[in-house]
Amino acid sequence: MNQLYLRDFCRAEQAWLLETIEALVRLESPTFDKAAVDRCGEELAARLAAIGGRVTTLPRKDRGNHLRAEFGGGESQVLVLGHFHTVWPVGQLDRMPLTRKNGRLYGPGVFDMKAGIAIGMLAARALTGDNVDDVGGARRAPHRIVMLWTTDEEIGSHTSRQAIEEEARRSRAVLVLEPSLPGGALKTARKGCGGYELVVRGVPAHAGIEPHKGASAVQEVAHQILRINAMQDLSRGILVNVVKVTAGIRSNVIPDEARAHVDVRAPSAAAAAEVDAALRGLTPVDPRTTVEARGAWDRPPLERTESVVRLYGRARDIARELGHDLQEGETGGGSDGNFTAAIGVPTLDGLGAVGDGAHALHEHVEIEALPDRAALIAGLIATL
Repeated sequence: MNQLYLRDFCRAEQAWLLETIEALVRLESPTFDKAAVDRCGEELAARLAAIGGRVTTLPRKDRGNHLRAEFGGGESQVLVLGHFHTVWPVGQLDRMPLTRKNGRLYGPGVFDMKAGIAIGMLAARALTGDNVDDVGGARRAPHRIVMLWTTDEEIGSHTSRQAIEEEARRSRAVLVLEPSLPGGALKTARKGCGGYELVVRGVPAHAGIEPHKGASAVQEVAHQILRINAMQDLSRGILVNVVKVTAGIRSNVIPDEARAHVDVRAPSAAAAAEVDAALRGLTPVDPRTTVEARGAWDRPPLERTESVVRLYGRARDIARELGHDLQEGETGGGSDGNFTAAIGVPTLDGLGAVGDGAHALHEHVEIEALPDRAALIAGLIATL
């Protein structure tokens, strides 16, 4: 595969790429607004079809409809994965206008991750369009490219996980077009993510007349929070944090119930199991109270396995041919790549736009880096 041809083609299509990104950003698509998400999905589906994609809508009742688009042929398949919903409400464009400034494109959802979608589309064009008939030494994609664009990644992927895992099992590799790490580095490891609720029940009593007859759920949950905090082990990458506590009904009543919400992150399946066992093994300090841990790991860890390292090595070699140094790293946040890696499919994450400010007011992408990112993805697909 002629990597420089891919680079030159993608660079020549920068105007198309920017127009596509801006069109998607203008169609605001907050997770919990199904009508808005579906409006964005309809536009995305039309644009996918316009570049040769065979598009299937995966309808959902309570969330936005997911989209599956297939390009090319071949018996083997590569899955390109991402989401087109955002964390921003409708109207955020008034506060964060779509702006090109100092080589950057600013706007809500542009980095996480509508630019990544457009990058993937340009990569598909570079490999499957009419321009690929042996021009410049390029050739058509050796694999079928399947894109799965979902609408609930930010809230756990409950309506898309089955489709994601089914497509992944049919694929030789999964390329996740989530935003890059700083400087364009890829994500070769992601922590698993989960949430637990610790429910403590005590005995109510009048706080002024006979407090000794009560067993305070607040006092007990305080003991348990100290135990939970001790589970955190930063040296091993295990994060355990109580993020919300609720308790009590009146100012003069010994509280009989308290709840602590716990955010958990772990770098490996073994570490995740260790945290789960520790939380479920908590016992009360005051025997008059009860302690129960509810919850689970929402996303398994994306571990830096040999298959992930091999995939990153290919991407790094292609980047060198394109004139770039491609680094790798890990992150505490999860993505749908966690699911595909956990079922044993080689997965490479963070292949999307270079920029900064995911979920922040300064969200932006680096304009000049966009075409070469598309060429990197196209080159990686062609060499798998």
